[in-house]
Amino acid sequence: MKTTLTAIATVLFMVLGFANIASANTTKNDAGIVLTDISKINKIEVYGNVELYISSGPADQVKVYNRYYSENALVQSQKGVLRISSYKAEKLVVWVTANQLSAINAYDNAEIKSFGNLSGIELDVKLNNNASASLDLDTYSASITLSGNAKAELKGNTNEYSLTRNATSNVNSNGLAYAHATETLNKETKPRVNDFATL
Repeated sequence: MKTTLTAIATVLFMVLGFANIASANTTKNDAGIVLTDISKINKIEVYGNVELYISSGPADQVKVYNRYYSENALVQSQKGVLRISSYKAEKLVVWVTANQLSAINAYDNAEIKSFGNLSGIELDVKLNNNASASLDLDTYSASITLSGNAKAELKGNTNEYSLTRNATSNVNSNGLAYAHATETLNKETKPRVNDFATL
């Protein structure tokens, strides 16, 4: 009997210990789960049915608004690359604040939306399959690449703007101000008129 009680106490101690370790890297609040062990994000890769909101800020933070651990979803960071994927019918909603973001790659049905201006020196965005992005830029250079049926809506300011796309993709950059721009469609480079040439 004494051995059984000792064994039960040991198991409970271990289970509680593991539960504390598992929750040490997250903070729960009413709005979602904040993943506290992710930092130095310079690239984000998004796969599947994900709605990603991105904002610039002084410190990196990732907040997941679904029952992240109970869904077939993955949010992980390795060597500055944040990977987010979910293939459930319900969209996985994630908000990322990043200080040094320089690249975004989106695949499948992922939706990327900026929350405020995305500030930075360089930003490289690649949208594939049916991915879409609505971005408000404040960068020195922005390189946007679309393949498949990808869609992009761009606004804000950048000095150097480079667009590479195919015939089935869709880009609305009417709200984007730039000093120099090039567009590549089907491997044919077409320089755009310099909007600031008369300034």
